Amino acid sequence: MLNKKTVDDLTGLQGKKVLVRCDFNVPLKDGVIQNYNRIDGAIPTIKKLLDQGAKVILCSHLGKPKGEPLPEMSLAPVAPALSERLGVEVKFVDDPKVTGPETQKVAAELKDGEVLLLQNTRYRIEETKYGKDENAEGYAKELADLCDGIFVNDAFGTAHRAHCSNVGVTKYTTTNVVGYLMEKEIKFLGQAVENPVRPFVAILGGAKVSDKINVINNLLDKVDTLIIGGGMAYTFEKAQGEEIGNSLCEEDKLDYALEMIKKAEEKGVKLLLPVDHVEGREFSNDTERKVVDVIDAGWSGFDIGPKTIALYKAALEGAKTVVWNGPMGVFEFSNFAEGTLEVCRAVADLQDATTVIGGGDSVNAVKRLGFADKMTHISTGGGASLEFLEGKELPGVAAADNRL
Repeated sequence: MLNKKTVDDLTGLQGKKVLVRCDFNVPLKDGVIQNYNRIDGAIPTIKKLLDQGAKVILCSHLGKPKGEPLPEMSLAPVAPALSERLGVEVKFVDDPKVTGPETQKVAAELKDGEVLLLQNTRYRIEETKYGKDENAEGYAKELADLCDGIFVNDAFGTAHRAHCSNVGVTKYTTTNVVGYLMEKEIKFLGQAVENPVRPFVAILGGAKVSDKINVINNLLDKVDTLIIGGGMAYTFEKAQGEEIGNSLCEEDKLDYALEMIKKAEEKGVKLLLPVDHVEGREFSNDTERKVVDVIDAGWSGFDIGPKTIALYKAALEGAKTVVWNGPMGVFEFSNFAEGTLEVCRAVADLQDATTVIGGGDSVNAVKRLGFADKMTHISTGGGASLEFLEGKELPGVAAADNRL
């Protein structure tokens, strides 16, 4: 998976039309972009192609319009944001068919060093039906026909999906490589999981065990210590006969939790669970709350307690590789954010360690708490990072050409 050709392997791009799949799935409010991280992340790859005289055609999805040209999911606001960052006017065609006659005309007339942004790839229902609907083949070919057989995939966030614009298109192009963002993701996540410097500690949180079943199973084969927090910890606690009150629990995963505890023992992996909790009466920031060793009937655990924070911090001391996915509690509520904050601080303070934040809510937590610049790598893909950590092959990565 790590041996893929990248944009640095491309030569002779002068005058060639190159199609780039980016991740411009940005948060919009009333047509205004709320966060530019994904746009900023795409710039190095685009600049590299422009510097070599290519004509660059960009495509991305935004939200889930499900084949409807919904104006609130148009990529129109992304074009001026790109123009500003690239210093080049980015052309945009508001084409509900994405690859219709007007788009084809603008693409065909592009001059060297010019950029065209296509409309939301999911305005076409076929985009997400690749491999399930023969019309999707046609759409993939239409996308490929816009360029001169050169495709760059720089959208890690959708790498776990086989869609027309990231996998289907590669059947109709001759050169398929990954961009810098994708390369970085594969490098850090891949190295952390496949070839970690030890001690290797993984921290898993979030609400559901079911979301992380395969991750837990895969990581137990690789880590020295596995720390579990967040809502999913209560399924493990209940499986061991603990009282958990009204806390989140997946009854159908109790046996699985016991299996994982047993597997950790057999593998000699330290599996750490909360030893105390911050409980609340109701799901709100202002609810009555207290620190307890055992959760009271009628109450719910919303964060890890101070003894658990100390235990988890001690387990992180001296770690050389850390992968973290999922918060330790309901960190959106300031009264139940302490566990996530303290674990975040402990990871940020590690010396000479590779620290990888694996997408989703943990990324929001790290950014909101102000520790983003202290981490080695923050993954841009939630679902894609999880599947990578599960040890699955990602279709969007697999479709790129291998280095010989």
